[in-house]
Amino acid sequence: MNKKLIALGLTGVLTIAMLAGCSSAPAEAPAEEAPVTEAPAAEEAPAEEAVAEEAAYEDGLYFAKSDAYSEKSGWKETVTLEVKDGKISIADWNAVSIKAGLNKEEASKAGFYPMVEAGGAQAAWHEQAEIAEAHLIATQDPTDINYSDDEGHTDALTGVSIHVSEFFQLAEKALAAGPVEQGPYKDGAYHAEEAAFSENSGWKYTVDLTVMFGNIESVYWSGAHKDGGDDKKTLSINGEYQMVEKAGAQAPWFEQAAKVEAILLESQDPTAIEYAEDGVHTDAITGVSISVSPFFTLAQEALAEAK
Repeated sequence: MNKKLIALGLTGVLTIAMLAGCSSAPAEAPAEEAPVTEAPAAEEAPAEEAVAEEAAYEDGLYFAKSDAYSEKSGWKETVTLEVKDGKISIADWNAVSIKAGLNKEEASKAGFYPMVEAGGAQAAWHEQAEIAEAHLIATQDPTDINYSDDEGHTDALTGVSIHVSEFFQLAEKALAAGPVEQGPYKDGAYHAEEAAFSENSGWKYTVDLTVMFGNIESVYWSGAHKDGGDDKKTLSINGEYQMVEKAGAQAPWFEQAAKVEAILLESQDPTAIEYAEDGVHTDAITGVSISVSPFFTLAQEALAEAK
């Protein structure tokens, strides 16, 4: 009887010891598992850095412009970006006029684009443009903008009522194209005109140029008359300078002038034209019979200040 009690007592002691050993195992598990939970975080850090590096832009200058002038406003939008250390550091939204002269930002600052006074806008164009530019610099992503209508307005930018879609779309286009070199000229508006009115025609030729990102982006060749009134190109467009009807020209003056302007925009060099033997006309531009030397001479004079 005593031997049975002793055996039972030994069995109870072993059982308690086994239970105690089992209950202490979970308490040690966290200490063993801790290194396992920390390892993935340490391993993921380089992957996150790689993604950030992949998303960075190449350092340099970027430029993009609209394909054509707006039929409604006469402006052609432009965007210039500067990237430093992989990030957009400067964003400039601007535009050039079909009549050349000041760019849109300078015209707005000078009060020649009275969007507030004439249109009741809440702020001047250049002030609203600065808000859009700041948004791009903050987000670093030209697609990170929500539009409120098909015209490209947005409710996401406080103080902005102008349509902004073209700015962000051109910024995206510029970044996709990659860095580009600036042209040889200084940005600005340039003007030249003949010294006197012609004794025969009464006209005095004028040339206006707009340089953007170092390149000639807008050209307006026209003329002023000694008696005043509209300029030569405007009269021709309106059918009041009847060179075809009265003189048998092959095309109106403004159409021929546009072809001459296009040559300068393409070559970017007013000295690159080849004249006919008379030194006034050219056979190098199809469909142009008017004298072209006054235009290229004045363009060269105007650009003398842009070097």
